[in-house]
Formats: sequence, C-alpha cells, structure tokens
Amino acid sequence: MFRTRTPKAAAALLIVLAAALGACLLTPGRFTSSLDLRRDGTFRFAYQGEIHMLALTKLAQMGSKPKVFEPDTCYNDEAKERPCTAEELADQKKAFEERLKQSGPKDKAEAEQMKALLGGIDPSNPQAAEEMAARLRRQAGWKSVVYKGDGLFVVDYAIAGRLDHDFVFPTVERLPLANAFVQVSRRNDGTVRIDAPGFSAQSGAGNPMGMALAGMAGAMSKAGKGGKDGADLPGNPFGPFEGTFTLTTDGAIIANNTDEGPQPGTTGPMLTWAVNPRNPAPTALVRLGN
Repeated sequence: MFRTRTPKAAAALLIVLAAALGACLLTPGRFTSSLDLRRDGTFRFAYQGEIHMLALTKLAQMGSKPKVFEPDTCYNDEAKERPCTAEELADQKKAFEERLKQSGPKDKAEAEQMKALLGGIDPSNPQAAEEMAARLRRQAGWKSVVYKGDGLFVVDYAIAGRLDHDFVFPTVERLPLANAFVQVSRRNDGTVRIDAPGFSAQSGAGNPMGMALAGMAGAMSKAGKGGKDGADLPGNPFGPFEGTFTLTTDGAIIANNTDEGPQPGTTGPMLTWAVNPRNPAPTALVRLGN
C-alpha cells in the first residue's frame, strides 16, 4: 500500500503552540530580581531586565498553513520516499483547495481568540507591542517599560507593601493568562511560601513554562523541526533566559532549594538562586510570625 504524508504532525504542532500560548505568554530574559521579607509583614520586590512576550508572528511562522499548494511526500510500503503519482497529486491538490476554501472563517475566529488572550490588543496591529507597554506603565510598580522589538521588553519594576494577601509577579491589566514568574503565599501559621515557576524551563507539576517548552519540543520533533530540547527551534519563542533571584529576610528560613543554603546578609539571612533553563524553579518557606 502506498502512503502520503498527512498534516497530522502540523496539526499537533498547532495545538501545542496554542497551549503554550495560553500557559506561557510571558517569559524572563536576562534579569536580576530580589524579594525582601520582614517579620512585621512588609515586603519589597524588584525585577530589572528583559521580559519576552510570546510573539504571535513567530507562532504563525512555525505553524501557519501554506497558501500555495505544496505536494506532500509519498512513501512506499517500506516507508521510503517515492515519486507521487499524477492521481495522488490531483487528490492532494483537491484536498488542499477544500481546506483553503474553509480556512477563511476559521482564521478569523482564531484571530479573535488571539485578541481575547491579549486582553483586546490586536496582535496583527503594528502598534500592539507599544499598546501593551503603555498598559504596563499605567500599573503600579512598573517604573520603566521599553519595547525593543521581536517580543522583547526591557523593564524596571519595584514595589513595596504588606503581605496581608498573596503577591504575584507579573500581573498585566486585562491579560487573564499572564503566567507567574514569582508567587508569594502567606499561610495562617505565620509562614510564607515563595515559588518562582517562571524562573525555570524544567518540566513538572506547577511549572507551565517548563511543560509548554517540553510540549513544543516534542511536537516540533514529531514535525521534523528542532532538537530534542527545543533549543534550536527556528525562532524559539521562549528565547534564552539567565539571571539571579535573591531573597533576604529577618525571619527564619525553614526550607529552600538553593545549593548553598542561607548565607549571612546585612539585614538577615539571604538566599540566592542562579536562574537558567537547567536549574529547578526557586522555592523557599520562611517563618515571619511567632
């Protein structure tokens, strides 16, 4: 039996790309970040450096359907490539024209879905990135937001407050799927749990960035694109990231996953994590109250 390649791999890739967009819209680049927790419940958080926004144009480049007919590869019973017959080419072209005819309404619906994910910002608008930057500048804490092109923002964020509620960074107005780089959760027993799922690419429960990257790498591998770890995907939407995350406190550090453990600092114990795709997401538990 002769076979032709079907678009299943490409379809699977599109599904994973869409999932990645929903789960991991923002990723860090090169940065420094710090969190200071005091026993009286006050805190200070800062993030200076790069933030990547998953570029929808790159998703389109990796997963878009061609507008011009391109024959699929034909195989023999031994799974080896062979020339397609005239009848097979005619069938492929007919199927392509049918898909193209039906794609108009579907493409429009997908564009509206993308717009909804971005809080009403149209990603096809050349001013979309600047509109997002302006939205961030309106929010408390965003001291500077500069768009550098290709989905890259350089930011200076700093905020202080009291932990009478949980804290998450970043949050973006009208962007429901903005994923967390850092989460600070206060418990009833006076302890505070710190998690930084956005500061790791390792897959695992609770880490949408790692799961999205792993899923994309697998889909791209099946589609014949990219390496096993996703690092050489054309236009890798996550980009390189590297930085440091430092926690200082005058409370008691109960648990953490740093290599060195608590180190003496000028204002109390200090934890420092080297952030890169190879290291696990930072996590710690600190007791502030009695």
